[in-house]
Amino acid sequence: MGRGFSGNGDSAGFAYNTAQEVRSIGAGNLPAQELPPVGPCITGLIDLREGSGVRSGMVLEECALPGVLGAALPAAMGATAALHGTNTAPEERVQQKVREAESLVLGPREGAVLHSQTYLALTHDGADGRMELVEDRVRIRWPGVGSKDVFQQADALMTKAAQALKGIATRNPLWTETRGNSLLSVHPLGGCIMADSAEAGVVDHRGQVFASSEGTGVHEGLYVCDGSIVPTSLGVNPLLTISALAERSAMIISEERGWHIDYAGKGAIAEPPAVEKPGIRFTERMKGHFALEGGGATKPEEFEAAEKRGGQAGSSFEFVLTIISDDLDELVEDARHEARMVGTVVAPALSPRPLTVTHGTFNLFVKDENAVETRRMKYRMRLTADDGRAFFFSGDKIVREGPLWKVWHDTSTLYITLHEGVDEGGPVVGKGVLRIAPEDFIKQLGTLEATHARNTEERLAATVRFGRYFAGVVYDYYGGATSPESVFDPDAPPRKKRPLRVPAPQLVPFKTRDGVELLLTRHQAGTQGPVILSHGLGVSSRIFTIDTIETNLLEYLCANGYDVWLLDYRSSILLPASTAQYTADDVAMKDYPAAVAKVREVTGAPSVQMVAHCFGATTFSMALLGGLEGVRSAVLSQISTEFVVPRLVGLKAGLHTPNLLERLGVKSMTAYTDTKSDWLSRLYNKAVDLYPVDKDEECDSPVCHRITFMYSLLYEHAQLNEATHAALHEMFGLATIRAFDGIADMVRAGHIVDASEKDTYRPHLNRMALPIRFIHGERNGCFLPESTQKTLEVLVRANGPGLYSRRVIPEYGHIDCIFGKNAAKDVFPHILEHLETTQKA
Repeated sequence: MGRGFSGNGDSAGFAYNTAQEVRSIGAGNLPAQELPPVGPCITGLIDLREGSGVRSGMVLEECALPGVLGAALPAAMGATAALHGTNTAPEERVQQKVREAESLVLGPREGAVLHSQTYLALTHDGADGRMELVEDRVRIRWPGVGSKDVFQQADALMTKAAQALKGIATRNPLWTETRGNSLLSVHPLGGCIMADSAEAGVVDHRGQVFASSEGTGVHEGLYVCDGSIVPTSLGVNPLLTISALAERSAMIISEERGWHIDYAGKGAIAEPPAVEKPGIRFTERMKGHFALEGGGATKPEEFEAAEKRGGQAGSSFEFVLTIISDDLDELVEDARHEARMVGTVVAPALSPRPLTVTHGTFNLFVKDENAVETRRMKYRMRLTADDGRAFFFSGDKIVREGPLWKVWHDTSTLYITLHEGVDEGGPVVGKGVLRIAPEDFIKQLGTLEATHARNTEERLAATVRFGRYFAGVVYDYYGGATSPESVFDPDAPPRKKRPLRVPAPQLVPFKTRDGVELLLTRHQAGTQGPVILSHGLGVSSRIFTIDTIETNLLEYLCANGYDVWLLDYRSSILLPASTAQYTADDVAMKDYPAAVAKVREVTGAPSVQMVAHCFGATTFSMALLGGLEGVRSAVLSQISTEFVVPRLVGLKAGLHTPNLLERLGVKSMTAYTDTKSDWLSRLYNKAVDLYPVDKDEECDSPVCHRITFMYSLLYEHAQLNEATHAALHEMFGLATIRAFDGIADMVRAGHIVDASEKDTYRPHLNRMALPIRFIHGERNGCFLPESTQKTLEVLVRANGPGLYSRRVIPEYGHIDCIFGKNAAKDVFPHILEHLETTQKA
């Protein structure tokens, strides 16, 4: 007795005063509804056990602290950080001091404590502690446990986690030399451990206590069923293990005595239905406002108008529903198939207490026979108040043909009507509008689960099928004619995409002075910038967000605290505007001024920074020379004002190939193709296979061949991983011949010219007198590195050397500088360095 004690390898630490708001202090005795949600004590973990021995792995969890400790935390955490902390972000010292003062004055839910995260590391401590009874109290005797290497490793891990949040890594104040490296555990185990015989432990496998110090004899009727029987540290939270051991003991005891456990008393446990086909289920939270009939806004446009004015129409309304279909095939193939819905509704206008959902049904993408190109997601359910009153809920999400930026609004907005009684025949009680918050949508994706699947492969296949069907319908209605298919083989399951490590997007549509609808997508990760990312020809902002590389440029800038704006101008294959004929002058003189003005208007920033690639860099240079204002610095990738090209590119330009195609009636060219292409498209694929490339650049992808034929070699294959190469069809699409014609004019001239081939821009080189860094791939097969070198020389002669710099990236080509597999290591630091040094330029 008392041997084999373990603290489950627990050790605690803190990321104090981080750059990110955490909200990890409970409400305490404050009204919870008046505070932002904190959530459970633990909501996730970092699992570092894979690939290591069972005794050397560990997990790291985040914790919430109880509100009762709140008042003491500002002073205690500040003092501990000062004594035992390591500041992983000394550049944040000024902001940290300000937040520390805020916490001391305003309390733990402001300032430094609001920005602090508590960590719990769980590992293996050897389980060789000893419990002793000293003067009627239990004492732990465990010399040197706090000095074990495993706790040093855990401390290093917590320091690394604090560094990711730009905080002060702070040890548990008990774990110091002056306090003997004392540990704190919230998972005490052992001391009455399970073993094969009394020589090694206290209880047998059933939890029954051995009757002596030797052998396997036991005390009749004496069992121990808690964490003390666990003979080792577990390295994870022990609740389920302890519960399983206790339930096993109860089952064995019952069987040995012929007892029957009646589970009906604790609620019926239904047998799972005998369903052979996989199903699907997910949980959805939506919030919004609801107005009683005659008591305010009752039309969708009235609710949305009120929201735009910064107000609200009616009282709050919220539901949490779990949607369950036992037959995925029926759900996606038959719009009449009804999934079940269960959950609760909180609607103060109807009841002071939550209402219970019964008779809930859900239909996915039902065609609306009364509207053109429209489908509805239908929610129908009965709501019952605790006083017996019943209401019928009818809600619809309306999916209709529209521009790209409408997809989020339409698929996340539910228009609801409430009737009195148990069905739609009752009088209308009121109407409202509910929405999914971006953070709730991310959580919803995490609840998507295949049911009744026999193995992992079936679960994955079911989840993929549901996602593919949903994405396919959305594409049909919002993708437009020019959007590339999500997969190369339309009949194959879509690839699984990883979630991006960026804040939720904010779509900001805007119009140019000639009425063209364009799109900015904002990811606000901090106060640096704002920085606009501008793509090239025949692609879109997806080149900056592709998930097939470990870290894309959007994630890289967000991780460094930037307010990032993705620009989709009229060349973007995501926009209908890309199908129209336009010139580089249109982009330069209409798109860029409108985009810069919109970002400055929304952010209030006096100026922006710009990262522009290829056609985007050329047209941006033209915009500056044409008088664009409000830009304080720029990074230009691969090209700017001067053109030096490989011989084959020059030959195509010299032969006026785009002009010839235009005269033959060809209005555009596309890099996209799939397995269902018609015979003419397949013939074209065979023809472009003949386009000459170096041996080490050959491949079997027709999309890749089309890209090379249209633009010349845009990347070094060695710089792409397989996933990116396989996903090229997601990023490349249509480009108009008029745009190609303009590029050919510039290639022949050797520098930028207008649509009439006149040198109207370069006489104003003084307008490019701002900090500019040029990025160029050493092996660029489209625009040779001499292009940006000549631009640099021209600008230095015009404006002096102090404003300009240039970086040639070894072994890289053209667009692989944007989505190469190692671009985050080889290229992005050069971009970040320039943006950082010109923050206040």
